[in-house]
Amino acid sequence: MKTRKKYTKEFKEDAIRLILEQGYKQTEAARSLGVDRSMLARWIKEAQSEGGEAFAGNGKLNEEHQELRRLREENRRLRMEREILKKATAFFARESS
Repeated sequence: MKTRKKYTKEFKEDAIRLILEQGYKQTEAARSLGVDRSMLARWIKEAQSEGGEAFAGNGKLNEEHQELRRLREENRRLRMEREILKKATAFFARESS
């Protein structure tokens, strides 16, 4: 199994500066940094849309991301509960027949 490589916030910011401030092309910067060009493009998009809150990491999520994570977890739990109730309903329907 291949482990996923993690990059620090500082690394991502430096990579973005190469392109936006120093005029490197995305492909050229990605090749010299050893990252995929699409990943670099995603970092740029995130930095431009989220500004100072970009690249917060898992431990420092902004309020919107925290809420999204909480809602996804709640949604997962509710789906699981619904499946259990559906199975229980089918079980008891068979038992009473």
